[in-house]
Amino acid sequence: MTRVDSEQLQPRHLWQLFDQLLGRGQAPATTDIDASTLHRFFDDKVAGVRDAIAGAPAPQFTAAPVGCELRFFRPVTQTNVIKLVQALLDKQCSSDPLPMWLLKANVSILVPFLCWLFCWSLQHGTLPILKKAGMDAADPKSFRPISNLSVLSKVLERLVSEQLVAYLKDNNMLSDRQSAYRAHHSTETAVLRVLSHILLALDSGDIAVLTLLDLSAAFDSVDHATLLQRLQISYGLGGSVIVWLASYLQNRTQYVCLSATRSTKLAVLYRVPQGSVLGPILFLLYTADLLQLVRRHQLHPHTYADDTQIYGSCHPSEADMCQSASTTCRSG
Repeated sequence: MTRVDSEQLQPRHLWQLFDQLLGRGQAPATTDIDASTLHRFFDDKVAGVRDAIAGAPAPQFTAAPVGCELRFFRPVTQTNVIKLVQALLDKQCSSDPLPMWLLKANVSILVPFLCWLFCWSLQHGTLPILKKAGMDAADPKSFRPISNLSVLSKVLERLVSEQLVAYLKDNNMLSDRQSAYRAHHSTETAVLRVLSHILLALDSGDIAVLTLLDLSAAFDSVDHATLLQRLQISYGLGGSVIVWLASYLQNRTQYVCLSATRSTKLAVLYRVPQGSVLGPILFLLYTADLLQLVRRHQLHPHTYADDTQIYGSCHPSEADMCQSASTTCRSG
């Protein structure tokens, strides 16, 4: 119980410890599927989602507030790089050539070179597992693609993330109805806001409606061209900033390794990298206008990552009207 006691004040670490102790997410090895089957499933799933929305209207973009523009990243400092490296978790992907312990032990020696590399990248605009426990390990649907990113790549992402999020917060472009991947916006805040609204409505004699929206292959089906347009038009990103983000998204490849099999390497045409630092933030910006769509139907939205709660309340005599608004909103 010593480890459990020591993590009581850190809920995230506590749940990770429970998963580890209970063996969650650890599926037995199987030979019923191979790497090519998994790779083909991932690509076909995204293709199916895109085919299903092929006839949808072209995306519309809310304009950024007047005067809001981010065209250049600030140069990073050696102090900032050292702080981020020391804060990294002691884990890494198997393909990373630089062990975490080696990087942390020698960061004071490497930091001048790392700082130069990161500054050069930001200035020039170029970037030098099982889904749930208990699922069938012989079924490709039980898996999702996670990007194996190097430690140095994640440090650079965090440097970009700090500046990008600071810019968005300073210009009030992050909605208080978006939770996840932001400080002080957790599962607790999402649940409390939605639940409190519903309970207050019931206490006053009204009725409430709640719709839960879960997007299929949400992160994997992000269209790069649409995302980059939204970042420019809705958030005022330009110059070397948008060039760097385009470099981050594009020219990626993927393949699947499973036991002794390995699939063919193919280009990644869509998605933001799962398991990355920037990917979730870019996804939140990509889907931000969904909140405005919900409000246009006189309903309330709250999102947590790729899950959206749509809720509202009314007098019992207006139940049909509230139900109709909810149905119309769900259909887009």
